[in-house]
Amino acid sequence: MVRLNNNSEIPQIGVGTWTLRGETARQNVRLALEAGFRHVDTAQGYENEAEVGHGIIDSGILRRDIFVTTKVATNIMREGREAVRKSIDESLTKLKTGYIDLLLIHWPVRDCVKDTWQVMEEYVRQGMVKSIGVSNCNRHHLDDLLTYAEIRPVINQIEVHPFMTQEENIAYNHQLDIQVEAWGPFGQGDIDVVGHPLLQSLAEKYQKTAPQIVLRWIVQRGLITIPRAKPNHFAENLGIMTFSLSDDDMKAISALNQNLRSNVLNDPETFPW
Repeated sequence: MVRLNNNSEIPQIGVGTWTLRGETARQNVRLALEAGFRHVDTAQGYENEAEVGHGIIDSGILRRDIFVTTKVATNIMREGREAVRKSIDESLTKLKTGYIDLLLIHWPVRDCVKDTWQVMEEYVRQGMVKSIGVSNCNRHHLDDLLTYAEIRPVINQIEVHPFMTQEENIAYNHQLDIQVEAWGPFGQGDIDVVGHPLLQSLAEKYQKTAPQIVLRWIVQRGLITIPRAKPNHFAENLGIMTFSLSDDDMKAISALNQNLRSNVLNDPETFPW
């Protein structure tokens, strides 16, 4: 568990549901919870909140034992405060969880963050959202947000993997007492992180898989992470808590950094608003 700046806690490893749809999303969420995960990440833009909600119910796990994250979509942010309120109400209905543990701004949409953030703060005060945060924010996005935020973001969810270590961004978040959550831990698209020879050799050294080495590198940095919800990898992903990487090996993995984003459109500085 990782403690947030509002004294709530979030499981350090969870399951992401991006690209999961329909019955697959419902089934994979249920199986993840049955396997031992207690942290599920979705978003309005993933179009699977209802299925995630059904999967949570199907699991039979008590609601209070599950940490649920969703995110306000960029197109909704552009439509203004009432649209944001309506979207959050719809997320609550679809998820069927009574409340949302963590609600994030999915992208720092220019000229829309303040209105969205202030609506999100309303839902915290009403008790319908426990914690709020951001995603894909760089330093100047956070600096601007903190000029008006009455509630400090608890998390910044950003792309982090061995080819995109984000060391300066992470350090600044931690300086602000904002935890960092790593999405895309294995890279996406044409990026083949786990196939790198160093990670393959470390997998052999530790008698683990290359994905386990990557996830261990992330959590050992004190970060939260949400690898995709794939049933054949659940036990493997949970197994990262059973070993540690040496300091030298941690540094060697970090030295793979190329500031390589999985998609140029994912750069918050050039995101197509």
